[in-house]
Amino acid sequence: MKSSQRGMRIFLALVATLVLAASACAEETVFQTLGEIEYLVYGQEATQGGGLVTRLGQVEKDLFGRELPGSLSERQQSLLSFLKQGSAGQPSFLFKLGVAEWAVLQQVRPEMAAAGRIGDLEKQLEGASQDGKPLAMRLERLTSMLLPEPISGRPAEIPAQTVFKVELGQTLSAKTAKTGDPVKMRLAGDLTLGDLLIAPKGSIVTGHVDSVQPPRSFGRKAEVRIAFDKLLPLGPEPVAVFMGERARKAAKADDSIVAAAGASFLGLVLLGPVGLAGGLLVRGDATVLQEGTPFYLETAELSSVTSYPVPKGLHGMLNPVDMKAGPVSDDVRGGVKP
Repeated sequence: MKSSQRGMRIFLALVATLVLAASACAEETVFQTLGEIEYLVYGQEATQGGGLVTRLGQVEKDLFGRELPGSLSERQQSLLSFLKQGSAGQPSFLFKLGVAEWAVLQQVRPEMAAAGRIGDLEKQLEGASQDGKPLAMRLERLTSMLLPEPISGRPAEIPAQTVFKVELGQTLSAKTAKTGDPVKMRLAGDLTLGDLLIAPKGSIVTGHVDSVQPPRSFGRKAEVRIAFDKLLPLGPEPVAVFMGERARKAAKADDSIVAAAGASFLGLVLLGPVGLAGGLLVRGDATVLQEGTPFYLETAELSSVTSYPVPKGLHGMLNPVDMKAGPVSDDVRGGVKP
């Protein structure tokens, strides 16, 4: 009897532990989602304090001028979908903002907060920002001023091994890099498929430090291995990328890479380190790759994305990213004007 009671107590304790863990996980997820929303809109999580309900309501008022109906989870998911995913026939808020920014600046600045990007576009066009008015309304006003027709999204497919030029978005040192450090790059021009804009100049390409090898015996220098992850285009679908043979051939044909990074860097790009398929090796205790250093990457597989069909009158604004290699068909030329 005592054994049975003890077993029941243990069982109930386990159930209680699981319930508490699930509640804590759910609470963490709710605040993480809100933090992501605030970061997209403001560039940081709210610092003025207040509970989740207050913070969520403030974001909704800033975007739409009013709070939305529904439960907290429904409101948060609706906001994330509005900002990042969009809906059938209606591109997302960030997609539209990217198109508007490209129309004014011929590039995007995705590392800036949405509120700041909209205010800056208003200053560029009219000399002053429309502070205090809902951001969604302000963006729609901008796009109607800039473009001859409403922004739409069109499905497109980027062929595997489509090669494109990027620039390092930060200074990278073999001496200070640590495993797991993020590595950011920026697209050096517009990635296009005919008249479809996939990713404007300035779009982020992400990577990370895969491993760091300190100096070793017999004079062997430090090594930093960089792995490449994805291109973040206008649409919500990330595109897997790597440094393959076509990208290496493109680098060999581009004098600007030798001028900017040096022959030793070019050799590493072309030869490729053993055991780091699709990555990059930086060797040398004092080796530093400066921000803006150019090189080439390529798409890892056939990728389906949402593109912006550029109106005919704006075709002249397209500035296709430099592309030296890769499969190009007669009707699809990624990164090259047809």
